[in-house]
Amino acid sequence: QVTLVESGGATVQAGGSLRLSCLVSGRILNSYPVGWFRQAPGKEREFVAATRWGGGRIGVADSVTGRFSVGRDDSENLVYLQMTSLKPEDTAVYYCATRRETADWGVEVWQYTYWGQGTQVTVSS
Repeated sequence: QVTLVESGGATVQAGGSLRLSCLVSGRILNSYPVGWFRQAPGKEREFVAATRWGGGRIGVADSVTGRFSVGRDDSENLVYLQMTSLKPEDTAVYYCATRRETADWGVEVWQYTYWGQGTQVTVSS
């Protein structure tokens, strides 16, 4: 079994920054993909960014390119989402997700099997 726990969500003013963390427990290989998604009220869950637990190529949605990035902590099974220049439209619940399969990361919700409980990010104008 795999468990994901997100943390770091908060309320910030527009233009501010936040770092979200995703800590995984369970058997995870560096080759497995890990993605960040978000869901705003009344909207579908959408792709934000992704990489692999072991690092490598990073994918970022067009809506956050140049503002968000993904990194990993070498000391533990943790991937983070660094968010800068936050906008009110970034307000959402942010989720991390993974699958137990060596594969390139994907941008679709159905491509991930395990999900965290989410962490709320609110950006005030």
